[in-house]
Amino acid sequence: MATAAAVLLLIAGCGSGGTTGSQGPGKAGAKIALFLPESKTTRYEAFDRPLFEAKVAQLCQDCSVLYYNADQDPAKQQGQVESALTQGATVLVLDAVDAQAVAPLVHQAAQKKIPVIAYDRLISGIGYDYYVSFDNVKVGQVQGQALLDEMTRRGTVDKGQVVMINGAPTDPSAADYKKGAHLALDGKVRVGREFDTPDWSPDKAQQEMEQSVTSLGRDSITGVYSANDGMADGAVAALKRAGYATLPPVTGQDAELTAVQRILGGDQTMTVYLNIRSQAEQAAQLAVALGKGEHPQAPTKVDNGTAPIPAFLLDPIVVTSANIKDTIVKDGFYTADQICTPDVAQACAKAGLR
Repeated sequence: MATAAAVLLLIAGCGSGGTTGSQGPGKAGAKIALFLPESKTTRYEAFDRPLFEAKVAQLCQDCSVLYYNADQDPAKQQGQVESALTQGATVLVLDAVDAQAVAPLVHQAAQKKIPVIAYDRLISGIGYDYYVSFDNVKVGQVQGQALLDEMTRRGTVDKGQVVMINGAPTDPSAADYKKGAHLALDGKVRVGREFDTPDWSPDKAQQEMEQSVTSLGRDSITGVYSANDGMADGAVAALKRAGYATLPPVTGQDAELTAVQRILGGDQTMTVYLNIRSQAEQAAQLAVALGKGEHPQAPTKVDNGTAPIPAFLLDPIVVTSANIKDTIVKDGFYTADQICTPDVAQACAKAGLR
C-alpha cells in the first residue's frame, strides 16, 4: 500500500547489510516492548506478534523485543507495562485493552522519555508519538455497505430488521467501526437490536444473537452486522441453532481462516481483510526508528480528544468468495491448501482456488 511504502522511505535509514538496525555511535540496541490485548482473536498470536518480531530482527540485529499478551485484562496489562518499564524498555508498542485506562501508563513512559506507539487501537486522554492502524470508520462503512448490498441483492432491505453486534465498549476502534456502519446503514434499513459486546467475545455474541431471535422473531431478521469474524462465528452458531434454512447475510472482519471458509460455504457474506503484515511492519519500523532517536514524519494526524497524534492509517479491503484468490491468497495471508479443507473443496473449486 502507498502508506506502507511511505514508511519504508521514511525509515530507510534504519540500516542494511550486516549492521542492520545498529543504534549508531554510543547507542545500545533498543529494547522494544510489544503489548497485545488478547488471544481470542486469532490474528494477534498468529500474525501481529510474529510479523512484528521478524521485522524488528530484520531491521535491527541488536534490538530485542519484550512481548506481552493481556488476555483482555486491563489490570494485567497495567502490570505488564510497569514490568517492561522496570526491565528497561526503550520503546512501547501498545495495543490497549482499555484505551482510556492506559493513559496513566503512557504518562509514566513520557516521564522516563520513552516513546509510545498506539498500535491498532487509538489511546485516548494523553498525547504520544504515533498511532498505527487502519481507517476504522472506513472499515465500518465497507462492512455496512456490503451488508446493504447483499440485502438489496436478496430483496430484503424493506422486509425485516438488522441486528448489530458491535465490538467492545472499551475499544475506541469498535466505536469507529460502529460509526462507519451506521453511516452506511442509517435511513436505509431498520435496526431491530444493537449490542456493544464486552471483550469482543464470540460466546457473548452468540448469546446476543439468540436474544435477538427470541425478541424479534426468526423471520424478522434479514441481516446481521458483526464487527469481526469471531463474533460472526457466534452469531452464525446462534442462527443455525435457531433453525434457519438460509442464513441472513452476516458481516465480519479480520479474515480469520474459519471466516474465509464460512464465506466459501455461504454462512458468512464477507470479511474485511486488514493487511496485518503492513501494519505490524510499519509499527516495527517506527519502533526501531524511535529506538535510534529518530522521529519519521507521519502522513496524517488523528485527534484522540486530547492531542493530534501522528498516524499511519491503512485502507481496509472487502473480501467475498469472488476475490479470496486475489487478496488473501495472493498476499500469502493463507494458502489455498490451508483454506480448502474437504468440507469446502467444491466451493474452493468454484472460487478458482483449485
